[in-house]
Amino acid sequence: MTSMKDIETLIEMMARLPGLGPRSARRAVLHLIRKRALQMQPLADQLRLVSDNARECLNCGNVGTADICDICATNVRANGQICVVEDVADLWAMERSGVFKGRYHVLGGTLSALDQIGPDQLRIPRLVDRVATEEVHEVILALNATIDGQTTAHYIADQLRGRATLSTLAQGVPIGGELDYLDDGTITAALNARKPF
Repeated sequence: MTSMKDIETLIEMMARLPGLGPRSARRAVLHLIRKRALQMQPLADQLRLVSDNARECLNCGNVGTADICDICATNVRANGQICVVEDVADLWAMERSGVFKGRYHVLGGTLSALDQIGPDQLRIPRLVDRVATEEVHEVILALNATIDGQTTAHYIADQLRGRATLSTLAQGVPIGGELDYLDDGTITAALNARKPF
């Protein structure tokens, strides 16, 4: 039998999710309890399914349920372009725009001397391998316009110079902005107006 302590624990766990604070978590949990059969049980089942099956793509770092994600698995996306992003949320933001038709590479973060994150802690060596083996002609550096994002972009550009054309997102991405918070139109304009890096 569920006690109030169990419900409070659920609220505390929900409050740790991005975008939810204690009040929002409490409202969400109360809503789920009221709609237990229609929403809570299917949500619990789906959480269990994703928990059991989700994994990172061995090729690009995207999240899916197979060792190679759907984007990497299809030859239609093998057009010689790789769009480099910091994390999966950025990849999903780019996909929402529907404008990019190539493949992706998720770094898993950015270089940061302060946090002791170097190239080997990210998927930079894998990116260099992919450019060498996948007939890549353009690498689009779609990293966040932060100091760490731009430092990472410069490092990657040094590693790939002469191996592929390098470009970066142009207009529409504000300095300090993050892709996951941009609307689809801004992402589309930025990708279409990319410039050499």
